[in-house]
Amino acid sequence: MAQKKLVPYSVYLPADMHARLKKEAKNRTASKLIRDAICMIIEGNDAYTSGYNKALKDASQLVYDCEEAQMIAIKGKDLGSILTDQIESLEIKK
Repeated sequence: MAQKKLVPYSVYLPADMHARLKKEAKNRTASKLIRDAICMIIEGNDAYTSGYNKALKDASQLVYDCEEAQMIAIKGKDLGSILTDQIESLEIKK
């Protein structure tokens, strides 16, 4: 990191994420991990965008393939398709 002075910033996390972050803190890498993630998001790094979009595609495929979700129909459309469309709408367009 090019800057010499770092400014503290508080973030509220879910308990499970906090526990995982504490494991990283033992290796003295938690702050760097968080800084890197925030920088990638703010700067619009393609690694973040492509990873995010890939996760959305994986999630939508999982929901679409769920047999139980295909058995439930709402207004003539199966629940798997409805949820898949909603997940895919979250995709970040370049």
